[in-house]
Amino acid sequence: MLPWIQLDSATIPGENGELRLKQRGSEFSIMLGANELMNSRLSGSEEALATLSWDRIKSHAKPRMLIGGLGMGFTLRAALAVLPEDAGVTVAELVPSVVAWARGPMAEVFKGCLDDPRVGIHQGDVGEAIRAGKAAYDAILLDVDNGPDGLTRKSNDRLYDFAGLRAASDALRPGGVLAVWSSGPDPDFTRRLKGSGFAVDVVNTRANGKRGGARHVIWLAVKPVK
Repeated sequence: MLPWIQLDSATIPGENGELRLKQRGSEFSIMLGANELMNSRLSGSEEALATLSWDRIKSHAKPRMLIGGLGMGFTLRAALAVLPEDAGVTVAELVPSVVAWARGPMAEVFKGCLDDPRVGIHQGDVGEAIRAGKAAYDAILLDVDNGPDGLTRKSNDRLYDFAGLRAASDALRPGGVLAVWSSGPDPDFTRRLKGSGFAVDVVNTRANGKRGGARHVIWLAVKPVK
């Protein structure tokens, strides 16, 4: 079996953690310590994050989407495949090296999606983008941790508490959806979403889509239309 080769590393701004980009043949992995955050062979649940969100907003004219976390681009590519030509997608990525990896060693994985005219990059904290946008988005997709807690960055906890959920609601248009990816269930987070006024669906999905793999969870929280 081919060995893993570390291609690069990057410090997470404001944190002590370090991301490591590794390659084995045509396979890529991004690690945080002993935790694998993403792997280029496993894209099903990240793609579902985009397609399930689109199902909730496909009646919206000129939809605007905010994606928190570039990762390996699976959510972005799936979103671009279903969004209309007049849509706009902002990708918030905190770690500059992740964008550089997308344009460099992982360019084949990304397949030029960052060059799509519908795409803009916000180099910074997705929480800042959320707080700055009042009724700016039809969908906010969060895949910045392994669930609704700050694994990669403790300050990400603020995305998932009541104040963070209020900010997300304020940033959404009526009928907009907040979608959150997780490696596992979290009943407390479900209760916080409902307590914040969202209509909530909890969807179980698989890491490799129809081919199976680990079980993941996606929350789809829709802002009511008043």
